[in-house]
Amino acid sequence: MSQAMQQAIRAYTRGQWAEAERLCRNILAARGDHFDALSLSGAIAAQTGHAEEAADLLGRAVAAKPGEAAAHSNYGNVLNDLKRFEDALDSYARALQIKPDFVEAYYNRGNVLGELKRFEDALDSYARALRIKPDHAYAYYNRGKVLQDLKRFEDALDSYARALQIKPDFAEAYYNRGNVLREMKRFEDALDSYARALQIRPDFAEAYKNRGMTLRELRRFEDALDSYARALKIDPDCDWLYGECLHARMRLCDWSDFASQVTTVVAGIGQGKKATPPFPVLALTDSPAVQREAAEIWVREMHPASRVLPPPGKRGRHDKIRVGYFSGDYRNHPVSLLTAEMFERHDRSRFEVNAFSFGPDTQDEMRKRMERAFDRFIDVRRRSDLDIVGLARSMELDIAVDLGGFTEDGRPNLFALRAAPLQVSYLGYLGTMGAAYMDYLIADTTIIPVEHQRHYAEKIVYLRSYQANDSQRVVSDKRFSREELGLPRAGFVFCCFNASYKILPETFDCWMRILRQVEDSVLFLFGENVTVQRNLRKEAAKRGVAADRLVFGKRLPVPEYLARYRTADLFLDTLPYNAGTTASDALWAGLPVLTRTGESFAARVAASLLSAIGLPELVTTTQKQYEATAIELASHPDRMAELKDRLQRNRLTMPLFDTEQFTRHLENAYTQMYERYQADGSPQHIYVAR
Repeated sequence: MSQAMQQAIRAYTRGQWAEAERLCRNILAARGDHFDALSLSGAIAAQTGHAEEAADLLGRAVAAKPGEAAAHSNYGNVLNDLKRFEDALDSYARALQIKPDFVEAYYNRGNVLGELKRFEDALDSYARALRIKPDHAYAYYNRGKVLQDLKRFEDALDSYARALQIKPDFAEAYYNRGNVLREMKRFEDALDSYARALQIRPDFAEAYKNRGMTLRELRRFEDALDSYARALKIDPDCDWLYGECLHARMRLCDWSDFASQVTTVVAGIGQGKKATPPFPVLALTDSPAVQREAAEIWVREMHPASRVLPPPGKRGRHDKIRVGYFSGDYRNHPVSLLTAEMFERHDRSRFEVNAFSFGPDTQDEMRKRMERAFDRFIDVRRRSDLDIVGLARSMELDIAVDLGGFTEDGRPNLFALRAAPLQVSYLGYLGTMGAAYMDYLIADTTIIPVEHQRHYAEKIVYLRSYQANDSQRVVSDKRFSREELGLPRAGFVFCCFNASYKILPETFDCWMRILRQVEDSVLFLFGENVTVQRNLRKEAAKRGVAADRLVFGKRLPVPEYLARYRTADLFLDTLPYNAGTTASDALWAGLPVLTRTGESFAARVAASLLSAIGLPELVTTTQKQYEATAIELASHPDRMAELKDRLQRNRLTMPLFDTEQFTRHLENAYTQMYERYQADGSPQHIYVAR
């Protein structure tokens, strides 16, 4: 080895990388195929983030000396960084031909195969590495990540345990162990695992973030906020966390510095930053353009279209159109409460109806009803995305319907892998998914006017009425007294049982102005937790309304919850995230709903429901009109009585609760999608029952 090369190596080992690089350049100027200089220059380029330059240098190195296994492996690592995965695999294969017991080549090959979702091949590669080096903690760790992707949770936990036996201070292994436990709904165990990770690495922002998400699942929102705050202090740009943190505050109706936080989130979305998941945005802004941007950022980073599987081949005609409904909510959940009868009423002579369930098996009455409602009900909780999509393709589904979108327990990657030739978003997520692989979004002309189509990545299916409903829902015969609910014996009762995160300060301002104008009136709300109650009562007092004019109801069995609406006089809706299921609940129980419509999908749902039940005068377009209507109705009992009478008459005659007609319209839409596909046409907007 030349003296200059020895000097370069000494400079490199002392951390004088610029000097080492200068010396290597001098060597390469005299001899461009100098293997050692190319290898060291390539290593420096890779370590300083210049991957393209590193790939060029290391590529020249392996060409200069093709028999060096380490050079091929290093070249593979750089190609992996550049996401040239197939080329990286080729480099590792060359390294292993030269040196069959090359542990790091097997290990890194496993990492690339994991990226390519070739999970079984990845596991084989890690197994080979571990046979050669049984104490390779990182091989066990990355093996655990692959097993987690495969939903082999117990095996993943075992793999992380082995990594930790070898390397007890392996914070990342504790962190990922926590992620597995959270996915298994073992939340307390997950918290313990995150705590262990943070004992080792107190600056581990992602561990604080996921600890916060676990606390959110446990509905410990204040603790979640504390964990989020710690993560943001360590890493102010922690992916998705700002929006998660703001959403947690909204769950508590903590509006401190609210306007500036919303401005920060919206600005981040506009700059293409990973500022927030898309779901919180539905309740933050009425801009469908901003909501689409947020969804597109999320899809690009978290759920991009996958090329792991080839596109599904063109399907021939089936005797029946094969529809698969994918959901994590087949239980006592708003999605199932709305859709149960629709599934039961599908025309089995024309449609084969399948459920893919990846949520918890609660074995409540709704879960049992759902299991009976389908031709096939398949529990796929513990199956990987690839396995589920493989099953869907083997069943030759024609249409895959996503009932979850970006909500909790949703699995968008099933659609990124293309579970069926036609893919539809419906009901669970009230907005565009911003994904090219979602072909259609079901709505109506109230929810998405034709001029708003540009804000949606999907083609729009226009039904006469958007929301499915269950006309068999039982309202309890129980007659609640006002006293037992904490309501005054006399006076007008406004109510809103929407989730607390839907209540924005502007909405609350409006409600308090209404209460001040309607003497002896009260506002009946869902008391999600004591912090919400305390914060809202405090906010009421700040607005000159006595705190005891806010009354909070507790969670009840569904039939009794519906019956409770009879004690109220008028439901006041929220903006920009309207009541959906809760509005249908109120209307089914006989309680009129007053809404203010906005621009986005979520801000127009209640208007759709009121139009479908023949109460269009309860749809307002401005805050001033909303307030005036609420005050007028509360001040004129005759008008209120007439509305309730008309609602009672319309309940079983208008489209909103006509499940039979709704199902036929939906089937009409499916048929139009299917016929267009069979004719080799691309998805287009569909208009059913104009």
